[in-house]
Amino acid sequence: MTVTDAQDRPVPFHVSGAVATASVLQPLNSSMIAVAIVSIAAQFGSLSGISWVISGMYIATAVTAPMAGRLGALFGARRVYLVGLGLVAIGSISGMLAPGVGWLVGSYIVLGMGISAHMPNAMTMVRSYADHYRLQPRTAIMTLVLCSQSFAALGPTLGGLLVGTFGWESILWVNLPLVVLSAVAVMRADVGFAGGEPTSGRGLLYTLDLPGIALFVLLVTSTMLFLLSLGRDPDWWMLPVWAALLGVFVARERRAPEPFIDVRALARNRALSATLCRTLLTYTTFYSIYFGIPQWLQYVRGMTPIDAGLTMLPVAIVGMVSTMAGSRTYRLFGARHTLVIGTCALLVGGVLLAVVERSTAPLVVLLLVAAVLGIPNGFNNIGNQNIINSVTSVAEVGAAIGMYRTVQFMGANLAVAVLQLTAGPIISDDGLHRTGWFIAATAAALLAGVLCSQSMPARLPARNPDAKA
Repeated sequence: MTVTDAQDRPVPFHVSGAVATASVLQPLNSSMIAVAIVSIAAQFGSLSGISWVISGMYIATAVTAPMAGRLGALFGARRVYLVGLGLVAIGSISGMLAPGVGWLVGSYIVLGMGISAHMPNAMTMVRSYADHYRLQPRTAIMTLVLCSQSFAALGPTLGGLLVGTFGWESILWVNLPLVVLSAVAVMRADVGFAGGEPTSGRGLLYTLDLPGIALFVLLVTSTMLFLLSLGRDPDWWMLPVWAALLGVFVARERRAPEPFIDVRALARNRALSATLCRTLLTYTTFYSIYFGIPQWLQYVRGMTPIDAGLTMLPVAIVGMVSTMAGSRTYRLFGARHTLVIGTCALLVGGVLLAVVERSTAPLVVLLLVAAVLGIPNGFNNIGNQNIINSVTSVAEVGAAIGMYRTVQFMGANLAVAVLQLTAGPIISDDGLHRTGWFIAATAAALLAGVLCSQSMPARLPARNPDAKA
């Protein structure tokens, strides 16, 4: 067998499957919570604090995800992966025993820190294994992506079945067998050599950019507090505070030798910056759909969590099919066509959400609307991730994907604020109408950006790792 033949062989599934086991925890937990929010609010009797259950998890995940990859390089990807599993177990057990909303928010923050560790370190283990044995990692990376997207789509349905049958606590205890399964699988896999360069305490502090992380937490939290206040009495005094924090954060990251967010790379690579902005808006609309519709189905249509989850099943099925269709579209026609299809579907879905009289519409109409809303995620995710891979070098792509993940989580946070602003704490028919118009307007802006973009060729090359915008 020649060297070329060996390098065409994929990473074996017993390795890629093992490291993918915990990568499902983030999409699963972030989507199951959508159908549990109503039951959680009913138990604790607090609508005002419930939004912070989701926001706390996503702020923690947005901050910890870029750190997790760096820690894996310093201490070993498998070690950090297993620590993440331990945090998931602690957060899940603590959340099940929560006596109040504040305790539950804290538990979800711990859970968010845990689930953020898996995808970056799974990628590190796959790439290290491929390099070590001279194999190609493409198939293994596709396994990770498909697992993540499939469980994000199936989360509302699975969550509805669990909440309706066993109560909202079941979306937490379901993590425990997955934690055990994943720990056993990863310990048995031959990936112990990934990462683990020795470092001093001073070197660790230097690498993690703790001042940048602290400023980022303050920036995201102040943004959330202001946006959530718009639904009642707006805290306008927070705008200058937010602007000052943004200025200090950008100045700090421009000077930092190892920045938490590399703003210099964003400034010189316009295609990367545009893609991250597009991703932020795309995921804000995506999570507005995934958080909003299940709550509306329970509040207005009077559905049980099981019924609401099953009604979201077309979104899951169509989402998985659109991921495969989006991959083929990108391969044949390039990024622009892929994103145009996904954004047009998002525009149509937003308009349908805004104009269909859902409280009186037959169930089949609701299922058709849900099916249309399942199309955008696959096409947009495939298009945006492939652009990032194409406009960054091998040395830059890891940091760029880390920023991509952070932006996704920020979009989830913004979706919580959008729902508070457009629909209020209890999502009514009129509230979901307003949410639909927000989605449609955002999709129209995204479509104009894709069509007018000067940094996005009609068809990107299949492999161009050193291309610059």
